[in-house]
Amino acid sequence: MADSIPSSMRVWQYTGVPTTLADALTLNPSAPLPTAAHSLTAGSTLVRVAYTALNPVDYKIPEAPIAARLITRSTPGTPCMDYSGVVVATTRNDLKRGQKVFGKLEPPFFGGAAEYAVVGEQGCCALPDGVSLEQAGGVGVAGLTAFQCVVPYLEQVPKNGKRPLRVFINGGSGGTGTFGIQFAKAMGAYVATTCSSGNTDLVRKLGADVVIDYRSQDVVAELTSLAQKDGLFDLAVDNVGGATPLYFQGHQYLAPHARYVTVGATPGPAVAFDMAKIFLTPSMLGGGQRKYDFLMCKTKKDEYARIAEMMRDGKVKTVIEELLKMEDVPRGYERLKTGRVKGKLVVKVADLE
Repeated sequence: MADSIPSSMRVWQYTGVPTTLADALTLNPSAPLPTAAHSLTAGSTLVRVAYTALNPVDYKIPEAPIAARLITRSTPGTPCMDYSGVVVATTRNDLKRGQKVFGKLEPPFFGGAAEYAVVGEQGCCALPDGVSLEQAGGVGVAGLTAFQCVVPYLEQVPKNGKRPLRVFINGGSGGTGTFGIQFAKAMGAYVATTCSSGNTDLVRKLGADVVIDYRSQDVVAELTSLAQKDGLFDLAVDNVGGATPLYFQGHQYLAPHARYVTVGATPGPAVAFDMAKIFLTPSMLGGGQRKYDFLMCKTKKDEYARIAEMMRDGKVKTVIEELLKMEDVPRGYERLKTGRVKGKLVVKVADLE
């Protein structure tokens, strides 16, 4: 097996981020493979990467000064957590060489923007027939995050006859939002979402029943009107972050059992201030009257398997705004930072289909 593993690979790397990750990246044409590739630990797998995808967390961590110093102290960093590819070697009994897999790598070193990556057990799931590596390459972070902030919560909602579940998704056109709409619809839910007018057609095609233009409409007023007309919502998912009025006014459109789940907040003083207001302001003084969760995505192989089944059955897909070449990764991050990406930016690393 060892003689099938090359001695070097192409990989995007950075050793410091004085300004932005895009400016700091260098494409190394002959970097050594990860040390662990030649001595896999229990449960780990060496994958030849076919596709990876870009996520905001890729640049948010290295662009944070303290985090960047920790990452680059002993080794260059490599962006991208998402991946799909083919097993080269593994210590797992349920995987075999040549099998197609997908999932995500872990912070702080990532490693998806490379021809080879070593992946832990929970972040490596077999890909069923009928799902392409291209589609699977964009699931990683956004797909799993969307699954965790929609599916487990809806499964806990008390049954109320034949009334469909009702979900509000704040920010429906980005990576997590596009997945979230589809997961909610796969569970038979009614979905209201926000986006700009230019993305209305996209989210409607994904199944959104009501689309609110956050630029021209009062979101709370629209949700309250919908709740009064057709019933309170069972779940609110905030992919934008920083929208505390949506939470504080949640009792106007959310059922008493409903939760308000935030997944899109960017670490910093403003978010810390918002969190303090949310958790410390009593309801009698204008604080929130519904349960609030700040969700941190946890890597779970069994949940990736459920996502793969939904993709195989045609219920969920990765919305790809652009399929990038390996050389285009820095440009991709510049585009991602505009906040206007529709779905995912996926990168083709190698042709393994």
